[in-house]
Amino acid sequence: MQPILSLAKRQREPHRQENSTLAVKKRSGILEPFDLAKIEASVTAAGIDTGEFGKKEADKILEGLQGHLKNGFAKRRTVSVEEIRNIVEPAIAQAGYFATAKYYILYGSKKARGGEAFQIHEPPMPAYSLEVAKKRYLKTDMDGRVIETPGSMLWRVARHMAKAEIQWEDEREVERVARLFFERMVDFRFVCSGKAMFEAGNTGGTGQLSACFVLGLEDNIASIFKTLGEAALIHKNNGGTGFNFSVIRPRGDKVKNVPGAASGPVDFLQAYSAALSKILQGAKRRGGNMAILNADHSDIHEFVRVKEEDGNITNFNISVGASDQFMEAIEKNKNWRLLNPRTGETISTVKAREFFDEIVSYAHRTGDPGMIFLTRMEQDNPTPTLGKLDATNPCGEQPLLPYESCNLSSIVLSKHLRRKAGRNGPFDWEVDWDNLRETVRLAIRFLDNMIESNTYIHPEIERIVRNGNRKIGLGVMGFAHLLYKLGVPYSSREAVRMADHLGKFIKKEAEAASMELARVRGVFPNFDISTYAGTSERYRNATMLTIAPTGTISLFADCSSGIEPVFSLVTERRTFFEDGDKKKPTRTLRIVDPVFEEILDGERKQGTIKGLTKREVLAHLSKKGSLRGLPGIPKRMQDVFVTTHEIDWPWHVKIQAAWQKYCDNSVSKTINFSHSAKVKDVRDAYLLAWRLGCKGITIYRDGSKKHQVLNTTNAFAKKKTAHGKRSSEFESACPECGSTMTFAEGCATCPQCAYSHCTV
Repeated sequence: MQPILSLAKRQREPHRQENSTLAVKKRSGILEPFDLAKIEASVTAAGIDTGEFGKKEADKILEGLQGHLKNGFAKRRTVSVEEIRNIVEPAIAQAGYFATAKYYILYGSKKARGGEAFQIHEPPMPAYSLEVAKKRYLKTDMDGRVIETPGSMLWRVARHMAKAEIQWEDEREVERVARLFFERMVDFRFVCSGKAMFEAGNTGGTGQLSACFVLGLEDNIASIFKTLGEAALIHKNNGGTGFNFSVIRPRGDKVKNVPGAASGPVDFLQAYSAALSKILQGAKRRGGNMAILNADHSDIHEFVRVKEEDGNITNFNISVGASDQFMEAIEKNKNWRLLNPRTGETISTVKAREFFDEIVSYAHRTGDPGMIFLTRMEQDNPTPTLGKLDATNPCGEQPLLPYESCNLSSIVLSKHLRRKAGRNGPFDWEVDWDNLRETVRLAIRFLDNMIESNTYIHPEIERIVRNGNRKIGLGVMGFAHLLYKLGVPYSSREAVRMADHLGKFIKKEAEAASMELARVRGVFPNFDISTYAGTSERYRNATMLTIAPTGTISLFADCSSGIEPVFSLVTERRTFFEDGDKKKPTRTLRIVDPVFEEILDGERKQGTIKGLTKREVLAHLSKKGSLRGLPGIPKRMQDVFVTTHEIDWPWHVKIQAAWQKYCDNSVSKTINFSHSAKVKDVRDAYLLAWRLGCKGITIYRDGSKKHQVLNTTNAFAKKKTAHGKRSSEFESACPECGSTMTFAEGCATCPQCAYSHCTV
């Protein structure tokens, strides 16, 4: 069998061509000589770009095509580009390269543009955001050297997501949509999940664009370890997993009529933790997990106490699955039955309120367990006939059925503001609703394309994700920065109203975008067995909105994280320099929150800050952590520029509930408490979250765990604990740069270098 390259060379020699007069007619009407080498180059390039194959495989594909090309065009003088592609594309698919078969047609797009060149430009980024991009998202060579810029990376992502358009549109539309995706991302109007940002179009990646998955369990050893194997594969591909262990029979139950033989769900949770902790992602981090046990399981007391020993099961978040029945029993101080899930028999009866107090006590002490409100979660289940929603991804923001996955992107709210007409003051901004509408609609299209462009590592995942429910999760970040620029305190009714208004608007536009896609592409395949069947709400996607953790991508986009308040107005950032012997941080830079700095400069320019230099203001913040009580700072600035530890916990819950009202999936949010918070405060927060319609709650009390992260600034770390020790003794250092990590949205994140892991 001769190499295709030699055949291509012979084809270009006139005396060897059997149809030397054959010409290819372009869309412009221009005729060009038929050239097999050009087809070879385009097939090779398409295979390399999708990561499915290289030149060797392209040669084999085209060797099998020669007969078709020869016989099909033997008596022709002209042939169109489309006719050639109609032969080449099926051949690529028949060879088993389905992603490349869909993608191949994209290589006519440049010619369809008439030779117009698209200029990739770079996003404006501070140095620390650029470092995040280098560490997390940009492609590297075999020696670890970065080989692309942030702009070229975003174009890589945009083009990869746009290629799905070819199934419904022509190549011109593919190119147009790719540009639209790029322009919105390069301006930081929206950013896709970090997982997708690294993987999309990256031949050195796995092709798995989804960040997290839920896997189901059955009450038998074969199923339990089958699921563990599937989880290991997901973690190997840099994903996270969530499980509900409630189907597993309790400790000491009989197995095959052998009494006392059952291990119980907690033992299997520990086995999962031990096994999955051995799979490192990026050489240093472990994947995140969520374990849920329902409040009526007879082993629930053991589950609630599982993290009592500090450092135990650090790669799992844990939550109690609470039904409305359980929560109502707490309010009415009723008895609560604990059951054997295998038989349904009552094992014991407890006072619901006393058991709830136990949950709250451990949460106050260790940060775990959180609570998942099962009844509320099930209310938004679009396909209840396929199963109940009783498990979530690691950070709780995505309730999923077994084998479903998270496909996420986040709108940067603070980038959707405009100056009020004729006003130029520091707080003279308003929401640009038209701009936000365009971003929401384009981001929904981006996410639906992500489902098409994804690589599925298990057939069951593809069956329910791509060919079933097509769930997507569009979220937000930069909410606190938006409030700063509007001059609205986070801890205010006005902030809650703004969250409500934004959530309602985004929901409306997301649904409109999904319905518009459905008119062209069809409704999600499980539509006829969904709660939408028989209605006019014909959506392309079973769910649309998720507020996910954005710790790292918010550093990349230089905005506040998710719907969290700003953690600190001034942080000390350790930086790598070449003068260090072991490439350890050798200098410290002071990083100022960008929106605060912008408004501080504006206020100083207008003369409203008197008697203080900028340096003095920043020095005060580094020492005290707050603007409160600083003479010369206007009261409005002191009210607006509050940070995490200055906000009372009820406002955290109210903000979460306002967003949850319009979010068909769920919300990742941490309810932060000071170290001095009482158990009653945590108890009241859990009850308020349930009453306000949240689907879950995660709390973190400052300094509550010695080996876990502490969400304090240097100023707050100086506060003494009840034992007289400084809470800085509880800090956990980042394994990459040594800086103190913070805990928010269910994840530990280094605000300096963007290292993160989803443990509590």
